Amino acid sequence: MKKLYTTLLLLCFCVSVSFAQTKTVTKESKPYFTSGGEWIFSTGTVQNKNNVLRFSPVINLQTLLNFDQSESFGWFTGVNIRNVGFIFDESASVRKKVRNYNLGIPLGIKLGNMNDRFFFAGYELEIAMNYRERTFVDEVRTERFSVWFSDRINTLQHALFIGYTLPKGTSIKAKYYLNSFFNQNFTSSNGQGGTIQPYAGLDANIFYVSLNFALFKKWELVALED
Repeated sequence: MKKLYTTLLLLCFCVSVSFAQTKTVTKESKPYFTSGGEWIFSTGTVQNKNNVLRFSPVINLQTLLNFDQSESFGWFTGVNIRNVGFIFDESASVRKKVRNYNLGIPLGIKLGNMNDRFFFAGYELEIAMNYRERTFVDEVRTERFSVWFSDRINTLQHALFIGYTLPKGTSIKAKYYLNSFFNQNFTSSNGQGGTIQPYAGLDANIFYVSLNFALFKKWELVALED
């Protein structure tokens, strides 16, 4: 499974790099690809816990297939790989850092000037692939583990997003996950012959704001000289 994930990651990276470097000639009525990176500032809505802002600049790769129906309206879909999670304090001395690598499939619309500034919004279905959890006691890491396709979290994550394009190919986006991050019914051994539910009562929805680079930037084809 790890080899499969590595292959998918390298494939998406190669596709992203090729689209970022290859300049493509398209008319407004024809679909075209764009790709870019994403810097994520996220938090979890964990009640009665101290939530800490999490910054995740890597690995966030986005590749979109765009359909511009006119100069002021378009829609898009694509495939994304995203590092999303949050940090919270279980107590005054214990801090948890959790994250998923998700495979995302967005579906969104664009409104405005397709060649300059526009709003975009939509829905994204994300599949949780790799879960990692780290525990710190008095700022010292005491536990760390990662699990592929873990039952500790909900495999399917549903999210809504809205954003606006900025100058020089950048954009800003806000995103909210509609369902809880953790599987609160997850049961594990307590090491003493019994069981525990470590995430019972942890009803955490992720919210983040991100900066996106070259996400919707189109490139024109430059003919090679003989």
